Amino acid sequence: MTAEARDFSFEFFPPRTPEGREKLRATWQALAQLKPRFFSCTYGAGGSTREGTLDTVLEIRKAGHEAAPHISCVASTKKDTLEQLERYKASGIRHLVALRGDLPSGIAASGEFRYASELVAFIREATGDWFRIEVACYPEYHPQTRTADDEIRNFRKKVDAGANAAITQYFYNADAYLRFVEECRAAGITVPIVPGVMPIGNFSQLARFSDACGAEIPRWIRLKLEGYRDDAASIRAFGLDVVTALCERLLRAGAPGLHFYTLNQAALSSEIWRRLKL
Repeated sequence: MTAEARDFSFEFFPPRTPEGREKLRATWQALAQLKPRFFSCTYGAGGSTREGTLDTVLEIRKAGHEAAPHISCVASTKKDTLEQLERYKASGIRHLVALRGDLPSGIAASGEFRYASELVAFIREATGDWFRIEVACYPEYHPQTRTADDEIRNFRKKVDAGANAAITQYFYNADAYLRFVEECRAAGITVPIVPGVMPIGNFSQLARFSDACGAEIPRWIRLKLEGYRDDAASIRAFGLDVVTALCERLLRAGAPGLHFYTLNQAALSSEIWRRLKL
């Protein structure tokens, strides 16, 4: 299996402490040895990690690696968003991950953008083709999606607004991804759809994330993980087997790459990469 002509990437969240910054620096330096096409850094609800996101991206770029900040529209004004885009442009950044984002706790209003498609359209209107824009999509459907057709329509709006490619929410059911891609192609959506991959290292954390974002943990995986209880080594070993097998199937089926949600840790993603012989 070769990494040639595929897009591999790793995602981080901006650290909040000096210790966190040191840990993340060691993580991205380790993963940079794998030569991914880019790294991305998340953007807190309502822009709460704005400076940390930019600082992280600039540090990675200074070391000679491609890095893309996330930008979200929830609880943001067009003025704030335009200022952020201008900062990114002035820093030489030409790659974004544009998302709707989550509403910050305690805030009822969603800002001047309702959907990610409106954010993408605004970015294109304000900056033309300066940025390559990645957006999110949901093979197992966004928690607020009412029908499967709605999911495709909403994704299509983001592509029509100017998105260049998409990264999926993580999943453990390869058939969900393959079926989703097939439906997108039938609907005329031609952009690359890169699977999002979540390594398994902590079951309680994974269950919490999955309940919040609507990603399904198949029953057989959930029961196995629950059975290991506090046996971290067994959870890690089982998780590596499951996620590696998932990635192998996705790549064999023609997935255009993989996007790893690292949680600011290098070990699991690196081991999966090694097992895939990338």
